[in-house]
Amino acid sequence: MKLIYATKNKSKLNHMSKMLEGTSFEVIGLNEIEKELIEPIEDGITPLENATKKALGYYNQLKKPVYSTDSALYFENVDDEDQPGVFIKRINGKNLKGKDFQKHYIEIAKKYGGLIKAKYMNAICVVFNENKIRQYSEEDIHSEEFYIVSDPHPYFEEGFPLNSLSVHIETGKYYNDMKDYKAKGSMDEGFRKFFKSIDN
Repeated sequence: MKLIYATKNKSKLNHMSKMLEGTSFEVIGLNEIEKELIEPIEDGITPLENATKKALGYYNQLKKPVYSTDSALYFENVDDEDQPGVFIKRINGKNLKGKDFQKHYIEIAKKYGGLIKAKYMNAICVVFNENKIRQYSEEDIHSEEFYIVSDPHPYFEEGFPLNSLSVHIETGKYYNDMKDYKAKGSMDEGFRKFFKSIDN
């Protein structure tokens, strides 16, 4: 079955396609849809609310199975004004991208001594049709704790700009230098388990 992933981010699309290998789902992105689409407003206060708003918004325009993921980023021991939550990229009313996005988090890390403990809380919503909607936001699709640091890794990937600032807590290595690393009970395994549970 073809599932439309509600993103134009090629890095995210490639990552999800690899994750779903071995299931009956074939993932395509919004960039493959030959139709002018209105981007749904994501004004929820949780990742699950935003994932659902986005999936339903695109399903209502396309009338084809659509799914969306959304994340919130939480920092440990920071001021409320520096807590991203669901507004990871929407800073002061603007959608930051690329190096501007990276620079914003470098400055926050510097404010707290160059290193902040962080965690992603993730959610997913799949809309097959009006009567079949599957939602999920349990712990097994959240990330492990990691550090956001102020000294960026030299490799920068436009689709995953925070990866250049993300450091593994136990080893002190950048995740960019740990390409084959898989956390125990990783969120990839959680996402795959969810998709297998709806693969029928």
